[in-house]
Parts: sequence; structure tokens; C-alpha cells
Amino acid sequence: MKQEQSLEEQVVSLLKEKHMQVSFAESCTGGLLSGRLVNVSGVSDVFKESYVTYGNEAKQGLLGVSNQALQDYGAVSRQVAEQMVKGTAKRSGAQAAVAVTGIAGPEGGTYLKPVGLVYIGCLVNGEVTVTENHFEGNRAEVRAQTVEAALTLLLDCLS
Repeated sequence: MKQEQSLEEQVVSLLKEKHMQVSFAESCTGGLLSGRLVNVSGVSDVFKESYVTYGNEAKQGLLGVSNQALQDYGAVSRQVAEQMVKGTAKRSGAQAAVAVTGIAGPEGGTYLKPVGLVYIGCLVNGEVTVTENHFEGNRAEVRAQTVEAALTLLLDCLS
């Protein structure tokens, strides 16, 4: 009996099937998303590169996020997630990209932007989707849920 494929195995299979490559930009996950994908054997065929852009300077310098967006909306916003994912695709040349930005906690949350607020951007062949997510739990749990949601969103965008 064939064992059911993990989320990351499904993503890698679909990328291979579509002859596409993916790149990531990670803020609150700090490389966890990339680490999860590279658990899959043969991922080198489809995984191009990844940027851990934790600070605003990295978001601007590596991904081209505008200072205006950071000032007007903050690093944890739909607008910044969209600029991050577009910048990732442009810089890497990948046909698919995912960007995550959020507040993993336990500090950093506010009334308007509570701990667990995460925006995930997905770009496939130029089409962008950004989701607003509200996760619960400790820092590790928020980060793990973000990775699950990011892989799920990528799978949906590819399908």
C-alpha cells in the first residue's frame, strides 16, 4: 500500500509535473519553510532559492519592498507580503514564489496586529494571491502553522 504523500512531497511533485521552479522569502519563519521543502528527495529540480528577510532592510535590499509600504502599512501587512512575493519571483526568476511575514510572538503584537497575524503571498506565473491568517499558540506553533498554510496555499495556487 502506497503511503500518502506529505504536503511538501505533493508540492514538489506538482512543481515537477508543471516544469516549474519555486523560490521563497521568509520573515517570521526564518528558513523553516525552506527547510521543510528540502526534506523531499529530488527537490533540487524545482527549488531555486530562498531569502530570509527578517529585517526591513533585507526586505528592501533583497526583495525591493518599498520604504513607503513599510512606513504606511508596516512589515506585517498584505501590501508588504505582495511586494515581497513579487520581488522574490523577479529576483530569482522562478515561476512560483511564496513570501511570509508575520508576528510569531510572544512579543511584538498590538491590538491591531496581534501575535499570530501572518500574511502569506503566493505568486504563480505572475498571478498573486495574499492571505491573511490568524494562528494561535506559542512562537514555535505559530511558525509551524505558517509553514503548513504556506505550503497549502502554494499547492492551491499551482492546482
